[in-house]
Amino acid sequence: MHVSKAVVPAAGLGTRFLPATKAQPKEMLPVVDKPAIHYIAEEVIDSGIEDLLIVTGRGKRAIEDHFDRSIELEHLLEDNPHLSELQSLLDRLQVFYVRQGRPLGLGHAIACAERHVDESDFAVLLPDDLYLGPEPALAQLLQAAEEFDAPVVAVREVEPEDVQRYGIIAPSSERLRDGAYRVQDMVEKPDLADAPSRLGVVGRYVLPSSIFRHLRATQPGAKGEIQLTDALRALCRERPVYAIEVRGERYDIGEPIGLLRAQIGFALARPDLAEGVRELLRQAF
Repeated sequence: MHVSKAVVPAAGLGTRFLPATKAQPKEMLPVVDKPAIHYIAEEVIDSGIEDLLIVTGRGKRAIEDHFDRSIELEHLLEDNPHLSELQSLLDRLQVFYVRQGRPLGLGHAIACAERHVDESDFAVLLPDDLYLGPEPALAQLLQAAEEFDAPVVAVREVEPEDVQRYGIIAPSSERLRDGAYRVQDMVEKPDLADAPSRLGVVGRYVLPSSIFRHLRATQPGAKGEIQLTDALRALCRERPVYAIEVRGERYDIGEPIGLLRAQIGFALARPDLAEGVRELLRQAF
């Protein structure tokens, strides 16, 4: 598969972070000194993709402003290294936007990207999942998609009490390399007793454009939402789909405790902050 475009669904309301998200997108909440979605954009460009489509909604204008040039700031802070870093990212990455008019689920958000993606293979990155490691999570999926010449999803073994929060794959008995699985089926947020495994899908996908046909055929669920998992199940019946366990530390920042973990983890990974953070933790605990 040849992947040249990435899609980030960022139209969620962020209700778990109210009141902080009443007037700002949850994707703009800072992790250390960068908005969360900035790390997603860095992962895209570091994985060799230069075309990023962000699916937004009402109240998400701050995302567009972040990835826009600010002539006034550039003039006033000409030698600021942090601003220069952002400018370098913008020079390498083309960012596009489309609005999801109604919050009808992840599958619907991705379907909003169809006209931009057209007939290309593409990547999807969920902004609630941040990864920290020597190799970008998306780059690992792209390598696997090339290796298997097939769609790939990222998975992690999740705790039993968390199974109901994830799409869970049913891996086939086919033996592949360590950490790689052929996906036989998928179940969205099953009870633990009904789960085919504890391998949950964790925020990264490499998909063919044919997924849009399956999304159009997917019926809304009980909440009126179109689930990506249902379209992926149909894709599995049509062609091989694989899953890989992504290396690196994963942070689920879709809830406050996960965002706090990410603050500490990303700060400890910074040479200029690590010792100060360790001392702060020693004093606190």
